[in-house]
Amino acid sequence: MRHDLLLFDIGNTSMKVGLASREAVGPSYTLPTDAGQTADSLGLTLHSLLGHAGVDAAGLRACLASSVVPGLEPALREACRRYVGRELLFAPRDIPVPLRNDYERPHEVGPDRLVGAFAARRLFPDPESLIVVDFGTAVTFDCITGQTYRGGLIFPGPLTAASALSSRTARLPRVSLEVDCEEPAIGRNTTTSIQHGLIFGFAGMVESLTHRLARQLPGETLVLGTGGFAREMARVTPCLHHVLPGLVLDGLRRLHAECGPSSPENQPSLQGDIA
Repeated sequence: MRHDLLLFDIGNTSMKVGLASREAVGPSYTLPTDAGQTADSLGLTLHSLLGHAGVDAAGLRACLASSVVPGLEPALREACRRYVGRELLFAPRDIPVPLRNDYERPHEVGPDRLVGAFAARRLFPDPESLIVVDFGTAVTFDCITGQTYRGGLIFPGPLTAASALSSRTARLPRVSLEVDCEEPAIGRNTTTSIQHGLIFGFAGMVESLTHRLARQLPGETLVLGTGGFAREMARVTPCLHHVLPGLVLDGLRRLHAECGPSSPENQPSLQGDIA
């Protein structure tokens, strides 16, 4: 399978870099998001990742990104120009997301939320309504009915909450959020009390909010989980019908197939500009 798309899902905490073919997303890598990086540091990292994946930069058809970190975008765009030889297209600025956006101020919706909603609708065309719950630095709930992005909710993510708890209290430690049980225990030590409080507290929050949102949506509603913490949540709550960790990367792949240049000839080549 030829991987000829380079995809970026740039979040506040981490950046996922994926390679994809026309049919599917292939190998992906998770890097820390650092808006202080230079085009050269990013370019050399991309060069290393492409080498690890066995992909020749000259064979790439396009580079696409979803970003919620504007400060990183100029350096990454320049890195793609110089080290990959392709223009980096940002959704929805450079490549449109084919969903109606019902947000009061459409430009305020995070690109990752729109791209994830688009991917969810293409993956599950039959249910009248969808809720996408993305577990990242923030937990976002995005509601889709038909071909319309309706809006949603934003809540602090589990790791954000855990970090705030340890940094704002004198005696509560930072703990791992991995648990091996499916029901909360009555904590008899501080670590268990924090772990189970956060994990099952978030599970209860997700159950309640998806139920309340679904009551406002027409027809059958399917709930999808994505993001780094989705699998852990799905293990302790039945409200997530499907877990799709790479939803945004898949959305970028689908965007290129549906809305992007149809052939390499239509995508400007910058091979002569590679450093």
